[in-house]
Amino acid sequence: MEATIKRKNIDLPIDTIQKLSVMAVAQGKSLKAYIEQVLISKANSISVEVRENPSPTGDSWFDDPENMKSVNQGISEMESGEGRVYTIGEIKKTLGV
Repeated sequence: MEATIKRKNIDLPIDTIQKLSVMAVAQGKSLKAYIEQVLISKANSISVEVRENPSPTGDSWFDDPENMKSVNQGISEMESGEGRVYTIGEIKKTLGV
């Protein structure tokens, strides 16, 4: 199966282009072919993982489907204008603390 190709213009500093050009010549490649090879090789060497858990620390609380259901419901309510934001003062007053 052949990969779909997409063109993308990139801007690089002149000294970077010069260094990459020397490396490309040493491998008998054009600058374009050399840069493509380097980027493809780098991309193939990394693993991309998409997680449902939105916590940057991986907090297991977010792994519970019921908790995520509540979070997503709250997000939906805020986006539709049905939700309300409370200040810390309002929360403390309501809880009597």
